[in-house]
Amino acid sequence: MDILIEEFKGGFWSAALEQGRLDGIEIDPPEEKVRWGSVYLGIVRRIDKADDTAIIELENGVFGYLNSKDVYLFDDNRRPKKIDKPIGKALQTGARIIVQAKEGTVDLKDQNDHNGFEDKYPRVSMDVTLQGRYMIFTPFHVENRVSQRIRHAKLRTQLIKMLDDMTGCQGCILRAAALNTQTDILKAESDHLNNAWDRIEDNAKGDKPKCLLKGPNAIARLLSNHAADTIERICVVTMDHLDAVQDWCEIFAPDLVTKIEPVEIPNAQADLGLFEFRDVIGQIEALFHPYCLLRHGGSIIIQETAAMTVIDVNRGGDNRSNLALNIEAAAAIGQQLRLRNIGGIIIVDFIKLRTAAEKTKLKKTLGEVFDYDNCTVHIHGLTKLGLMELTRQRRTPSLKSRIDHIDFME
Repeated sequence: MDILIEEFKGGFWSAALEQGRLDGIEIDPPEEKVRWGSVYLGIVRRIDKADDTAIIELENGVFGYLNSKDVYLFDDNRRPKKIDKPIGKALQTGARIIVQAKEGTVDLKDQNDHNGFEDKYPRVSMDVTLQGRYMIFTPFHVENRVSQRIRHAKLRTQLIKMLDDMTGCQGCILRAAALNTQTDILKAESDHLNNAWDRIEDNAKGDKPKCLLKGPNAIARLLSNHAADTIERICVVTMDHLDAVQDWCEIFAPDLVTKIEPVEIPNAQADLGLFEFRDVIGQIEALFHPYCLLRHGGSIIIQETAAMTVIDVNRGGDNRSNLALNIEAAAAIGQQLRLRNIGGIIIVDFIKLRTAAEKTKLKKTLGEVFDYDNCTVHIHGLTKLGLMELTRQRRTPSLKSRIDHIDFME
């Protein structure tokens, strides 16, 4: 796999290519206001008793909303406990709290209007998690855990014991990509995340809201998402990006430092020259089409609405069985949701299946497909009308909302 690092109109772009095919893309647009994973010293500015929600000022003029389910009270040992009372009885206007953005957003121009804030503001939580390559550090939790994607019970027990035996390691979640990773690498990452949290607490002073730690940038997100893959090269065009890649790799991925390659593209445009040279532009443009063609003649139609995303599977020229077509469509749907970064409620109208065994096979295939997705996907099953219900975790804004795609495609 090759990783490409580029720039477009002041935004940070990174892409993963597997044998020339786009397998991942992350973008930090220049108009980004709140980045997923950023940690803030927030000030409670308003309590909404009707919605049991608080508006938190994150920075000067930038707000987020805090649900009561994301509020934690802490005992003397800094152990968190979710509240079992209205948010107004746990927090007061003017209170200073450390919160983390659980969603990113790129358009906060209308934030002076405090009506309908759930549609405009990113969700924040007092349950902070710090992201590494192989581990997630949860400073307010004591127990060590492993990813739910590691399903073998005996292996899970062994991995938790390994974490418990590591000096100073507590409150860590081991990612599935960490299997077969050396203990000293995990220990170094755990120490770095612990030190990062110490710096956050040291800086959480003062009466004004401020950002304490910026969330993972496009490079960190992409490299973390592909931690389990074999990366051959990391190609970088600009020196600023080269420094950013080297800094992250020296901390989290020392094995990748020697694979960082500064490249020069002769006669290339100033922006996205590397993407154009590696034939990535057309693949990105295809992600803005409302359809995706399947190998055997079928297709999927993707319609995003404000409430949900609806996907229709069409047979087209595919003469195979309904199950075979649906299984191919399931793989394409998983890839398209990941590349387009579509979250929320997703309804899929697969070709009708007749037997329970076929329906079970399709659901199992979907589970295997979404195992590759770093965002949590829940498969809720088929409705009485035969529609497959899914929900996908929403972290960063969708690809569509992060790109001015009309200018991009021009």
